[in-house]
Amino acid sequence: MGYRNLRECVADLERTGQLVRVEHEIDPCLEAAEIHRRVYRAGGPAILFTRVKGTHFPMVSNLFGTPDRARFLFRDAIGHVRKLVDLKADPRNLRVRPWRYWDLPLILWRLRPKFVRRGPILAHQTTLSALPQLKSWPLDGGAFVTLPQVYTEHPDQSGWQKSNLGMYRVQLGGNDYDRDREVGLHYQIHRGIGTHHAAAIKRGERLRVNVVIGGPPALALAAVMPLPEGLPELAFAGAIGGRRLRMVVPQTGVDRSRTGPDSMAPLPMPSEADFVISGWIDPTRTKPEGPFGDHLGYYSLTHPFPVMTVDRVYHRPGAIWPFTVVGRPPQEDTSFGELIHDLTGPVIPSVVPGLHAIHAVDAAGVHPLLLAVGSERYVPYAGRRSPQELLTTASAILGQGQLSLAKYLLIVAKEDDASLDPHDVPAFFRHVLERVDWEVDLHFHTRTTADTLDYSAGMGLNAGSKLVIAAAGPRRRELGTSVPPGLALLDGFSDPRLVLPGVLAIRGPRAVIRADTSDGEPEILRLCDSLSSHSAPLTSYPLLVVVDDTELVARTSGNFLWVVFTRSDPANDVHGVGAFVNRKHWGCRGSLVIDARLKPHMPLALEEDPVVTRRVDALFARGGPLHGIAG
Repeated sequence: MGYRNLRECVADLERTGQLVRVEHEIDPCLEAAEIHRRVYRAGGPAILFTRVKGTHFPMVSNLFGTPDRARFLFRDAIGHVRKLVDLKADPRNLRVRPWRYWDLPLILWRLRPKFVRRGPILAHQTTLSALPQLKSWPLDGGAFVTLPQVYTEHPDQSGWQKSNLGMYRVQLGGNDYDRDREVGLHYQIHRGIGTHHAAAIKRGERLRVNVVIGGPPALALAAVMPLPEGLPELAFAGAIGGRRLRMVVPQTGVDRSRTGPDSMAPLPMPSEADFVISGWIDPTRTKPEGPFGDHLGYYSLTHPFPVMTVDRVYHRPGAIWPFTVVGRPPQEDTSFGELIHDLTGPVIPSVVPGLHAIHAVDAAGVHPLLLAVGSERYVPYAGRRSPQELLTTASAILGQGQLSLAKYLLIVAKEDDASLDPHDVPAFFRHVLERVDWEVDLHFHTRTTADTLDYSAGMGLNAGSKLVIAAAGPRRRELGTSVPPGLALLDGFSDPRLVLPGVLAIRGPRAVIRADTSDGEPEILRLCDSLSSHSAPLTSYPLLVVVDDTELVARTSGNFLWVVFTRSDPANDVHGVGAFVNRKHWGCRGSLVIDARLKPHMPLALEEDPVVTRRVDALFARGGPLHGIAG
């Protein structure tokens, strides 16, 4: 059976040598986060900080720090969830192999939460300022909850069946939030809570919110799981947790059956949660939230977001504050991604017909780059395969929940190489670049929705563009594997380096023009013009990327993926040698050129505080209290 609560999980990890205790007092302002990052990078254990400055609550991090540990936490129930996924992918499995699903009734029973009258979470109350004030990056606007599970119910139909549990960041203080009374609630576009908030606005009501911290680890996984429409996260938490999720409703004397703008009946909360911040958001009231060092590796800037008025802060006896740290990938949330892929991979073809495999590339920040393998079967009698069904599949992908936030979608035909795995990123790029025809295979979506955290377009929140690159058919070219001799570059451009076969990085001058005021910077257009007159050396290099530091980009494929796909917007930054427009279709006859320099409108990349770094160095040094933890 799975863990009932976080304390059972911590004890199990410690008993099996997968968690260490740190008895030395640790500052939650920058210090705890930097320790976490070092231990994570080393593949180290979970960390229990027993003495945390400014609070009497211990903190635990890196619970999901390796894929193996993430699987270990859910080892008792992963097989059960896979049975449900198998049946979703092909319901005939139940008829063909009924013995495999002998325990299906029990699994389905666990999907339904169990409502109880009492629970540990109701034992104590505290204040926001008494909670651990975790600050991860120097320019963060205040302390944040980084592993929250934000629970809401649909105003038009209360109850857990129409509920949403999502991991939306919560700012505990700073900016102009009223101390111990208000927190910032940041949710991104295409999130389930947005539907509930919109319904509350339409009704003119406040929206009740519970911010859950801790509890059984299944809650955290459920909050980030891309579940099919109609399946509440609470149900999935029961399945992956191996037991029915116990829920309790505080007895405040308010009738939960009442509806209307004055009805502030409390929401149910997990009885085994460690903390619950309970309150509401007004229909249209906002306050500045941020900045915050986010998972793309940059700061998301200060913007107005809903403000949550807090009426109570609950905590259980012996409560532990779990946290993670986000930043340039890979980080701990990478393990969530791998586990989600393990669980949901088999169901992909049933969701999008013709789609065989898909990979949201973690090193590129997840949403900026999506790689997919589909079928190309529309005209099997044609002598030459060209992307047709692939474009239908690409449109379907961009209509699927969080996949709709993809900025660059590269999709290829399984018929060209049945063994191609989109998780092998270098091999995938080689396959695409050997086959792509830049004259016809580029398909832009302009002025559309984009990831809330992606500022590359310079058009404000939630706005940008997308590019589908669909490649099918036989190889068109051999790819170059060294910098071509005799490559003449325009003044201001220098230091060409090979990144991947067929991919060259070129150092460009510092970008000075905002992306929203021009169709790209003039010097990039001049570079393309200059290369068109002597493009022969570039025949084997279909992709050129203009960057600020070619040595950095060429050093690792991870650097290439992060720099190029987080620092470019397709409509603004994709150019080409011999570019043309024909019937509103843009293409190029020579190399594709992506301007991946940092632009003035983009936020700063994340960097650690050197003073804190030196302090943490001493903790990890020989004789220090953390020596040996990070390998």
